[in-house]
Amino acid sequence: MSRLSLKTLAGLPAQVARPRYDVSAVRVGVVHLGVGAFHRAHQAVYLDDRLAAGETDWAICGASLRSPETSRALDPQDGLYALSVRSEAGEDLRVVGALRRLVGAGEALLAAMCDPAVRIVTLTVTEKGYCHDPARRQLDEDHADIRQDLVNPHAPRSALGILVEALARRRAAATAPFTIVSCDNLPSNGETARAVVARLAQMRDADLGGWVEGEVAFPSTMVDRIAPATTDEDRARIAARLGVEDAWPVVTEPYTQWVIEDRFPA
Repeated sequence: MSRLSLKTLAGLPAQVARPRYDVSAVRVGVVHLGVGAFHRAHQAVYLDDRLAAGETDWAICGASLRSPETSRALDPQDGLYALSVRSEAGEDLRVVGALRRLVGAGEALLAAMCDPAVRIVTLTVTEKGYCHDPARRQLDEDHADIRQDLVNPHAPRSALGILVEALARRRAAATAPFTIVSCDNLPSNGETARAVVARLAQMRDADLGGWVEGEVAFPSTMVDRIAPATTDEDRARIAARLGVEDAWPVVTEPYTQWVIEDRFPA
């Protein structure tokens, strides 16, 4: 069986929804840290809708910070994947095209985050990814990844170190900062992100810390959608419906919610 890709997109069954825009013509405006099932069932779908509405600069560059599995699955598919929305009424399939590029941690990711066209960086890195003390909502300054990122800030290991290094490079290049949008289920997630990112920047350089505190926006959000792990049974069922193989489809529910504080300077 052939693979889902831009070449096979036109041959999908009529009942499978597909991108209503020229996938090759859109431009990356968002970088996402922590590409996984939830992001692909939630934020990527919202941005896919904006692309379909003609707003062609909302495509995503997704980063897998710990594992190359997502890239291995989706790179041969030109970033395309099937979204299965299951309910008592049955299953609706949709191919999402918003994820236009996949990178790992490293220089390729930092370069993508420094692109002036990128206005927003979103995160689903789980609570552990914030390297913080949840009770105080403050940076854990003794965390091993934080200590490493202070010693070697230009090759960061943590999500926070990646954000700070990218912001430092944008500041040095006189490029406006991106907005940082946490999509993790943390209390006051925007304020938590602000506290830990600004503190790490301050520990690295006092002027950089002040710039982050004064110039970077961290809107708080609330996200909701169930996206269980994809099973081999899901893959087989979806491939039969598509007529092509999808190495990593995503299964979800009809309900979805994304509430975002209106704090976007760009």
